[in-house]
Amino acid sequence: MSGGTKNTAWPVAALWPFSFKGTTRRVFPSLSHAALFSAVLGAICVFWGSAQPTEAQERRDREPNSVYAARRAKLAAQVDAPILLWGFTGREEFAQAYIFRQEDNFYYLTGHNEEGAGLILLPARRANQGSVPVSTWDGPEEMLFLPPKNPTKEKWNGPRMSPSDPGIQSRAGFSSVLPYSEMRATLERLAKLYPTLYTILPYEKENGGYPHEKAVVDWIHSSVPQTNLKDIRSSIGELRQIKSPGEIAFLRQAIELSLDAQLAAMRMMRPGLHEYEIAAKMVEVHAMGGSEAEGYAPIVGAGPNSTVLHYDKLARTIEDGDIVVLDVGAQYSGYSADITRTLPANGKFTPRQREIYEIVLGAQNAALAAIKPGMDYCQRGAKSVYKISYDYINSHGKDLRGKSLGQYFIHGLGHHIGLDVHDPGEYCKPLEPGMVITVEPGIYIPEENLGVRIEDDILITETGSQFLSERLPRDPDEIERVMAQAARERAKQLQKGDD
Repeated sequence: MSGGTKNTAWPVAALWPFSFKGTTRRVFPSLSHAALFSAVLGAICVFWGSAQPTEAQERRDREPNSVYAARRAKLAAQVDAPILLWGFTGREEFAQAYIFRQEDNFYYLTGHNEEGAGLILLPARRANQGSVPVSTWDGPEEMLFLPPKNPTKEKWNGPRMSPSDPGIQSRAGFSSVLPYSEMRATLERLAKLYPTLYTILPYEKENGGYPHEKAVVDWIHSSVPQTNLKDIRSSIGELRQIKSPGEIAFLRQAIELSLDAQLAAMRMMRPGLHEYEIAAKMVEVHAMGGSEAEGYAPIVGAGPNSTVLHYDKLARTIEDGDIVVLDVGAQYSGYSADITRTLPANGKFTPRQREIYEIVLGAQNAALAAIKPGMDYCQRGAKSVYKISYDYINSHGKDLRGKSLGQYFIHGLGHHIGLDVHDPGEYCKPLEPGMVITVEPGIYIPEENLGVRIEDDILITETGSQFLSERLPRDPDEIERVMAQAARERAKQLQKGDD
């Protein structure tokens, strides 16, 4: 997905009924890769201890409670006042097809994926906490607030965790699990001791959760109007940039499913299909492999649509001679891959398509060779990987008027991925080990109906980087070979049918 703002994700893509022209399609991903990553996740569970129980309504694995607790402790050590956060209520989306997914920051700190929860963290105990003596607060240092048990609702929606459940503290990973109705009284007590409170303040940017964040702030103001609010967003974002071993395992699985889907699309691609048919096949591969949702709205853009960065209408019939951009990524256990390939609709690049494709591929290879800790995605400076890719594009090839192609590289080189396909991360911050980023140069020439983007997912390591999506072909000759083999297999099947 291009390195700018993104579209609203499909929250229910994994449950789509894939039936077109009376035919329901089912495709299983590679069993070898599924088995491999099941073993990886199993090994992680053995290393950390027994796996945490998964609720009936949660279609995802999670990390052990100790991992979420360590994140909360690290955050609490950075502040001098309480932190208050809400999870999503489940009423943020009206659509009947909506499947609940927790607010990313709340999930990152709690691993809790159910509606209507709240969180209060106290600052880590020090000799003094600003103007508040340590002995003043005699309550728990972290509190999870959950809705009460509702047997009638659970008959419709399945079991939910509640503060009255036996062993709830161990299951939730909190020593104090309280009814949500007590959150306001707790806040009022804290406000008498602390003049300041941290929460996530609203902002009106990409996928900012603005209505939710505003609702939290309004509730705090109505409960304790005298309290000064500070933003904790950037502090949580800093933590989220460095992935834990469990997060990397989930991302690897999301990436493997995405590669299987891209290969299925590569083999299926041909003139006469609709963009939505290709997207449906890819989403189906994800879902059959265990993806609970799409990481973002699938982008399959043919011909003129290949030049639209976040094209999501999927309405065009793919024509002979079209170039097709496929930017589609699976979500697995809450973590999103982000992979793009560009294919010739008929299985053979035209000379001009190949020329532009090879320039983009060269720019990506130049960036991949330079990526290591200390480099950055800034658009200037000696450490800029973006500048390396841009300079390559701008010094290779011309448009129809003989001008350099840099003007057609219209987005950033990439972004962080994680719980959000555009996870927190600053373009000009040096890359560090444990970050997982995309590398996605592109050229988009509307007057030629020609857009090319190649996007891969990369883990920053201590000594350089690891190419997580390397299994998927990028070389144009190899892409043509895969597509030609698939065409021969289709022809054989047709011949068998005729016989």
